[in-house]
Amino acid sequence: MEFETSTLMMIFFIIILVVSLWKIYAFLPNKQLADDDKTKESQEELTNLILLVIKNNNGNLTINELFQQIKCSEIFDEKHYWRFNQNRLNQLLNSYYLKHPHVETIKDIYKNIT
Repeated sequence: MEFETSTLMMIFFIIILVVSLWKIYAFLPNKQLADDDKTKESQEELTNLILLVIKNNNGNLTINELFQQIKCSEIFDEKHYWRFNQNRLNQLLNSYYLKHPHVETIKDIYKNIT
């Protein structure tokens, strides 16, 4: 039984394609990482922590002071939120401002939650 060259090439191409797709699938992340802080639950937890810090300080905070207060908080999990930085705080505040259009500053957030 003899195969033509084009038939053999097609068979090897399909075999190599299947092996390549399997290798790509094997390296894709299939489960959530333990320290993934980009989930909805983690973002809600950070937002609640931000609101708690603002409430405890009566809204008299700058963004830098808010960041420092959050980092020093007993509730803040340093291992889980190891990527938390000033930019992430700004993103969370901006998302809060989008959800509450009448709020524009930290002082407004304090008035909104009390």
